[in-house]
Amino acid sequence: MKKIPIVGVQVDVTSYPSAVSVVLDWVRGHESCYICIANVHMLMEAYDSVAFREEINSSDLVVPDGMPLVWLMRLKGQRYQQRVYGPTLMLKVLEAASRENIPVGFYGGKPEVLNMLVEKIKARYASLNVAYSFSPPFGNIGTEEDVIVEQINRSGVRILFVGLGCPKQEKWMANHRGTVHAVMLGVGAAFDFHAGVKPQAPAWMQKIGMEWLFRLVSEPTRLWRRYLYHNPRFVILAILDLLRS
Repeated sequence: MKKIPIVGVQVDVTSYPSAVSVVLDWVRGHESCYICIANVHMLMEAYDSVAFREEINSSDLVVPDGMPLVWLMRLKGQRYQQRVYGPTLMLKVLEAASRENIPVGFYGGKPEVLNMLVEKIKARYASLNVAYSFSPPFGNIGTEEDVIVEQINRSGVRILFVGLGCPKQEKWMANHRGTVHAVMLGVGAAFDFHAGVKPQAPAWMQKIGMEWLFRLVSEPTRLWRRYLYHNPRFVILAILDLLRS
């Protein structure tokens, strides 16, 4: 796939059908790989950390989740680029996995959220094979990490959804490419959305790139720094990026 550089991160020109297609191809090829679902927050975390930027750019696919990324890609010549929204991509991959009987797993989230997520996903996709789910303890797992990886692989999971939040989930996936025998997708807040514990922004707010405001109002204490610190800097960096290109 063609990649478009945005503030130092290589974002793939892709769509829901093409992203799902490559996931299925990797599953059939028994690949161990990972997908990053990029938004402004991720790009700014990558801008502030060379190591994290390398982990994102070393991933097997980076999809444009945030509308600002989509707009920049269009301005850079990809006029038909559409948003590949992480929670929606997750559902489309689950639908394909259900159709093709591919075992899936979920890693991350609070125990009660994960239980609700699995319950709702099973109700939505009756024939889906959910082979694994685990809510890791907060903080450093240490020596238990090898045991967890062994359990994931023993379960037979071929698609693993990772919901640890950015940048933790991307770092986890990068560290486990080659050891976790599955296609890993870092889906962040999608666990909370699909479990029904957090609301998603209305479609019209998502379309005009104001989803961040909805989430900020919903969780101001947790998210104020992410949006009020990262967003203004991103605007400046994006303008400079466009001028250079």
